[in-house]
Amino acid sequence: MPHLSSPISFHFILIFIFTELCFHAYSVTHWEDIQALKQFRNGVDSNSVSPGSCLSSWDFTVDPCDSLSGEKFTCGIRCDVVISGIGRVTELTLDQAGYSGSLTSSSWKLPYLQTLDLTNNYFTGTIPGTFSQLTRLRRLSVSTNSLTGSIPDSLPDSLEEILLDNNNLRGPIPLTLNRLKNLKRLELQGNQLSGEFPELTQLGNLYFLDVSNNEISGYLPATFPGNLIELTMRNNSLEGNIPATLVNSSVYLQVLDLSYNNLTGSLPPELFTHASLQQLTVANNQFRWVETPVNWGQNSELIAVDLSNNDIHGFLPGFMGWMPKLTALSLENNKFSGMIPTQYALKAVAEEGFERLLLGGNYLFGLIPGPLLRLNSGSGVTIRLGDNCLYGCPESFYFCGGGVQKSLVECKTFTPVIP
Repeated sequence: MPHLSSPISFHFILIFIFTELCFHAYSVTHWEDIQALKQFRNGVDSNSVSPGSCLSSWDFTVDPCDSLSGEKFTCGIRCDVVISGIGRVTELTLDQAGYSGSLTSSSWKLPYLQTLDLTNNYFTGTIPGTFSQLTRLRRLSVSTNSLTGSIPDSLPDSLEEILLDNNNLRGPIPLTLNRLKNLKRLELQGNQLSGEFPELTQLGNLYFLDVSNNEISGYLPATFPGNLIELTMRNNSLEGNIPATLVNSSVYLQVLDLSYNNLTGSLPPELFTHASLQQLTVANNQFRWVETPVNWGQNSELIAVDLSNNDIHGFLPGFMGWMPKLTALSLENNKFSGMIPTQYALKAVAEEGFERLLLGGNYLFGLIPGPLLRLNSGSGVTIRLGDNCLYGCPESFYFCGGGVQKSLVECKTFTPVIP
């Protein structure tokens, strides 16, 4: 004999199905997007959602895309009408409110999502592999969180910006990034990434690359993407020489920072004759020599050069005094010897010459060039000559202060090495 409540239960099931179908058919937001947003919200620790934050206004008793101008869903998402009046979520950008939780609890079935920005929060866990199904995603930013694991091998080919910096990511930088032909900006700094840096020459649109403050080792690739404007790899464990082809391959390069590594050998002359390079920073390495360019750098675009804290021998590179746009030069704490070139002094007193000339901590000897003696602390030019072997450089001169000259014994025992 059938249970008496069965017809009633069946009736309620039909009503529920009909209600759901109607909601899916007439909801302003596509039902799959609503489901994905709910899953994402459920993955956020409720204790980290403070009053007044974006997520505190998320209330799924109302339709997300239909409530953006009301008191619910006041921020965090953007919707665009795509088909037949049905809204699709195209942007998920949270405020920096200290949210915590996992990103892997969501299905990430948001096929029209173009921007995902969760910057400066406390999300933990790995970067979801399901991000690969966000086939329209252009900008992915999860900077400054607490994400762990490795960079996924498969990220959406549509990406133009990837910002994964300042997390706890480990492992190598995947060579599969070469698939992202639209990529323009890649920020991976401030993680624990290791292994050799891959050749990313297929990223023809990449103009900004920062992998500083990681544990990347091995040699520099011979070539980099040709449209790079800024390349920063400071504070890693790179070794070997700087290949001349690195500079030649990046025809638009303006900023190159390789400081705080274990690079050795000589600095190739191509660094000082590059057609667009404006800032060169290779401080805190183990370089030994500076190669003089053929034209003495008279066509150089360099504005700032920092070669400090290396093991560079020989005379001060005289050609740098002739580089037309160079205003900041640091050669401190090396093994330079010989006299200060007269051209350095003339450029320091010129109207559009050196604004900063740092030569301290070397083995320079001789008299201070006369033009420098005309400068005073109010001249607006920063000069440091302390900790050398200069004759007549008392601390009363503002550019001799901050470090007395080396002792006569130390200066006599130093034997200059001429390349």
